[in-house]
Amino acid sequence: MSIFDTLKRMAGSAVKREAGKAINNAVKNATDAIGKGRNHTENFSFPNLPTSVAELQALPEASLDSAFKTAALTMAVLCNYEKDKAATIEMLDFLKGPGDVSGFEKQFIEEHLGKALYKARSYFAGATPENGYIPTEPYTITVIENPYSFDNENWATLYVKSGGGDNPRPIKLRKKPSTGQWFLNDIQCLGEIRVPVSENPWA
Repeated sequence: MSIFDTLKRMAGSAVKREAGKAINNAVKNATDAIGKGRNHTENFSFPNLPTSVAELQALPEASLDSAFKTAALTMAVLCNYEKDKAATIEMLDFLKGPGDVSGFEKQFIEEHLGKALYKARSYFAGATPENGYIPTEPYTITVIENPYSFDNENWATLYVKSGGGDNPRPIKLRKKPSTGQWFLNDIQCLGEIRVPVSENPWA
């Protein structure tokens, strides 16, 4: 074998090694990106929870320029239901954007919150069955994304976790492309949770 053949073989091996490294790096980067997407969360803190549309609109998150902001505001607004149902529906109408809260949705909210007013509060940090679901202040909520949250264009499903539930629960949102704003579409996170210890006869 000539010196030229040896050099060509060495060069070919070097190219293969570099190509292999590039492929491995690409796979690692893709895996990292998926992992970050699966575990991506955003935290929101509110010194006070809104009690009217004016107070809601005054919050920086009311720009609604991300699905995370709209999801967090939805839960903050629902906490007002035990104080003022009508004002809560007005705020939800704002979060619904071009849509509004339907009669069916009003009934759904009443059925799930009317007899468990603590339920909305349970999604905020510090709220547990043991303390009657009283959150710590400032009121902080974590909104969670998974790998499938943004699978459909202009739609998102994000998740929030209750201190009285085992798994995160969904909120569905829809983007208005002309404004870039995300609006509430469907509240899907109001299922049953553990009752407060003070209301549990078996505690």
